[in-house]
Amino acid sequence: MADFTHRIATESDIPVLVALMDRSISGPLAAFLTAEQIAASRKLMGIDSQIIADRTYVIVESEGVIVGCGGWSWRITEYGGDHTPGRMPAPLTPGIDAARIRAMYTAPEFVRRGVGRLILALCEDQARVAGYDRAELVATLGGEPLYLAAGYREIERFEDDRGGAPVPLVRMGKRLVGPQGEPG
Repeated sequence: MADFTHRIATESDIPVLVALMDRSISGPLAAFLTAEQIAASRKLMGIDSQIIADRTYVIVESEGVIVGCGGWSWRITEYGGDHTPGRMPAPLTPGIDAARIRAMYTAPEFVRRGVGRLILALCEDQARVAGYDRAELVATLGGEPLYLAAGYREIERFEDDRGGAPVPLVRMGKRLVGPQGEPG
């Protein structure tokens, strides 16, 4: 396993993150989707500058190279990038609403090496500290196995066709617990 470091993303990271997201969508996700669904995914997914501005977006690096990114949000928007229709920046309420795990991407050459698990753990810890006792996310079919292995459970399956082709997605949730296993 590589020696990973992590840090909070800043606006200056956006160009590198956009390139990483594109490689992630073109690479590993392509095993689960048609060419039309990949094109539609590009219209639905991508950089969310709001979670970067909120300082809840994490970058994982290996030897100074960004190999993964992902974040969590205390806002209503469930998924999608800056260009995705239907964004809702209104705040969620800790203890009532679930924190949103958002925009997780791993460089194709680092898939299945612990990057996604590290990002997920960091996001869950930060959400717990902010008072959230649950987390929800919208997974691609490529990400679903990671989230299942991390304790997330399916809430519903649906398709989003706003990008021109129906992209299958899975809404998933998990109860967040503290370090000794007690509810967050």
